[in-house]
Amino acid sequence: MQGDSGWRHLCSCKSSCSRSAGDLARPVQDPLPVWVAVGGTPESAVRAGMLVLPMALGIIGGMPERFAPFVEVHRRAAGQAGHGRLPVSVNSHGYIAETREQAADDAYPPYALMMNRIGQGRGWRPMQRQDFDAAMTLRGANFVGSPQDVIDKILFQHEIVRHDRFLLQITVGAIPHDKVMRSIELFATEVVPAAARRSRVAPRYPPRRRSRCRQDGVSRGG
Repeated sequence: MQGDSGWRHLCSCKSSCSRSAGDLARPVQDPLPVWVAVGGTPESAVRAGMLVLPMALGIIGGMPERFAPFVEVHRRAAGQAGHGRLPVSVNSHGYIAETREQAADDAYPPYALMMNRIGQGRGWRPMQRQDFDAAMTLRGANFVGSPQDVIDKILFQHEIVRHDRFLLQITVGAIPHDKVMRSIELFATEVVPAAARRSRVAPRYPPRRRSRCRQDGVSRGG
């Protein structure tokens, strides 16, 4: 939102808040890019294509081959809507450590606790370590392992899905902060450069904008 519309947002100070909409953090991109999240139904992929919007494909269970048809129908629907190829991202759970064994030992307990808590209300059977280990394999859904394990898996899925972007959610469950930060570091310094180079897809980052002013810790973009 640009400029001062006179609208005053709700925050912790409720009606006493004096900041207007112009004081809020604003997106770097103009216009704001919108992606449609798609999970388990092809109809959602078709809808995203008909809306001529990029698709964020969540793969948190099952083999990647199962999701290739989603990409096909998304691109076909975009073509029927008069548009060319639209971007597709794969979005998955994962965790990176120096070794595969360390990554599994760090990630399994909090991951299982979280997924079992969610599964209680959905009728899932409790997750066992063998289930987690199976999801770590090349055709499994979770990107847990060493940097090389994750690189290999990204490239393997890219051959199937031909996606343009990959997003990794590391904090599934309460992993200690220092380990999360190390996982992010390994992803940024080892996984991203190698995967981008070998897939011939360069990583793209939005341009940074300088903040012109700052009020009460809220940055205003330029």
